[in-house]
Amino acid sequence: MSGRVTPKPLPPTSLPPLKQVGKPLRRVDALGKAVGATVYAGDFSMPNMLHAKVFRSPAPSARIVRLDVSKARALPGVACVLTGTDLPDAKLATDMPGQTGRAARKGSDAPVLATDVVRFHGEPIALIAAETVEIAEQAMRLIDLGLEPLPAVFDPEEALKPDAPRVYADGANSASGDDAELADRNVVARWTIRKGNLERGMAEADLVVENTYRVPFVEHAYLEPEAGVGWIDEQGVINLRICTQVIEHFRSVAKALGIPENRVRVQGTMVGGGFGSKEDVTVEIFLALLARATGRPVKLVYTREESFLATSKRHPFTITHRTGVKRTGRITAAEIKMTADSGAYPYLTPYVLLYATGTATGPYKIDNVHVDSVAAATNQPFTSAFRGFGCPQAAFAYESQMDEIAKALWMDPLEVRRVNYLKTGDTTATGQEIRSAAWSEECATRALCALGERTPDTVMRKVGRGFANYMQSYGRITWFHDTSRAWVGMELDGTVVVRCGVPDIGAGQSNSLCQIAAEVLGVPLERVTIYSTDSAVTPLAGTSTATRQLYMSGNAVMQAAGVVRASLVKQAAEMLGCAPESVDLADGEAFVVRGSLGSLSSLGSLGDEDRSESVAGGQNHHAGDAPQGIPLAEVAAKAAAAGLPLANLAQFNAPFTDGIDPETGQGDIWPDFTF
Repeated sequence: MSGRVTPKPLPPTSLPPLKQVGKPLRRVDALGKAVGATVYAGDFSMPNMLHAKVFRSPAPSARIVRLDVSKARALPGVACVLTGTDLPDAKLATDMPGQTGRAARKGSDAPVLATDVVRFHGEPIALIAAETVEIAEQAMRLIDLGLEPLPAVFDPEEALKPDAPRVYADGANSASGDDAELADRNVVARWTIRKGNLERGMAEADLVVENTYRVPFVEHAYLEPEAGVGWIDEQGVINLRICTQVIEHFRSVAKALGIPENRVRVQGTMVGGGFGSKEDVTVEIFLALLARATGRPVKLVYTREESFLATSKRHPFTITHRTGVKRTGRITAAEIKMTADSGAYPYLTPYVLLYATGTATGPYKIDNVHVDSVAAATNQPFTSAFRGFGCPQAAFAYESQMDEIAKALWMDPLEVRRVNYLKTGDTTATGQEIRSAAWSEECATRALCALGERTPDTVMRKVGRGFANYMQSYGRITWFHDTSRAWVGMELDGTVVVRCGVPDIGAGQSNSLCQIAAEVLGVPLERVTIYSTDSAVTPLAGTSTATRQLYMSGNAVMQAAGVVRASLVKQAAEMLGCAPESVDLADGEAFVVRGSLGSLSSLGSLGDEDRSESVAGGQNHHAGDAPQGIPLAEVAAKAAAAGLPLANLAQFNAPFTDGIDPETGQGDIWPDFTF
């Protein structure tokens, strides 16, 4: 980067005065984590509990010709051994979890336990439940497995060739129609974008820059491996206490077991890192099957090696950029080709590929675009969600390409980007309008300004400096018709309860909802309690994925708290002898503010100085005789006696659309973006 950068002033914003949101308050989960009192999934135990292990394939592609578990079943201390023959037609739904607006994809399921062939090293074949972990491990060594090697393919570009081994050659993925045709060619998904006129755009260019970029598999490597306990309660309901990003997996468990959805309950724990991998089903179905088969609580905790071997990875991508540019740095056209590795089963690959495709051009305004993307099945470990969900792979390629363009033009990399940055009101490659703040330039210039003067090189040392811009969608795909629900109530002592099914994966999801409720209802954060992540007793909030929970569940909490606030304000106005518009709530009290400010519309809490001059009953009061605030406990008790609602269940709906054009990829995909 050459030359001095001067940051532009940020656009003006108008924010209400807030007391809880945006303040450095102690998180509601801080103490438990700090002193080690937080109970994670692997910490949980129950009386009479069994311990489970999963017997997995040692080969990436083979036919099962022999599976004898008789010796394992006969081992003293073994309570149960299950194989695929014990689970006829049991499938794991690998489509987008928790969606409400679209039917599941055809051919997207995977067998719970392999019965005929295995498609990746680590595919589950049998389940064992025993009195101890050691006995379960011994039983695994007694299983007699015979495999006949089958042709395998490990590179997605090789997998797409006509003579490549077919990962689903036996049709065992249940594909039909178009899905069967794609599977026959190892194609899991395709997406296309066509915007403008590519040939004309390339003809207008002074220079065409072409490069290919590759990114590898990446392991999530969270501190907490997959874990949980399953048991059957007195009502015959299968309970699963697990670490997960998606409590809606109770539906997948019920489908796999062939039982009603209301016979499965998922209780999520605080999650010790997820990053997308715990968006997939991990231990849930295994625990449910073993608990049902034994009638006893069963615990399953993956080893670190098992977590690496048998859970999803970030998709490897090969991405080619062919970019037409003017001497000024302005991009006139972009042709982009993407190939991704789906691994052995589809899981969320079609959607990850969509995210990569939709952000392939990055935070840059390009009028003429062609993008062609494809994901291929291989005999590698399956790939699925990982933080960013396909956008980081796209970003590595487009930012590397921007640097290469700068080199080819002998321009400063920041200047090349400045010429092309998307602005508010511009459209993306899919034609989606940027409606919110697109502050890429402000972010880049401030970062470089904060770095200060360049560190000079020496004879023995060269000091480099670089940066990259990134564009990330947030919220789920708009044609999924995403929703979230939350319940907020005030107790008669002025404390607040929030109930919301949001899984907290360490990013403060639960705390943020408490802050919102505290702000709207005018109570300190420590007077708010949250119950979360229980599919039976908390309103379903959807997945903790897609950077969506603050947006979705935050709005649901704000709506629910707003209804409770209206009851409190109405009652407080009667007690204070003033109009409801003059009432505010803060610091556990209801009080009158100057004029008719009230902060219901701004959700703010005015400071103490705003209480000195009040309006009550239409009379102006001086600071000395202003009425004192009324404790919210008194207001709540009066409101309850008057029959006013002090609790509310609210649902927030994200923007709904009908999807993109399948031929051109034009249309809205996400609610919005961050830069």
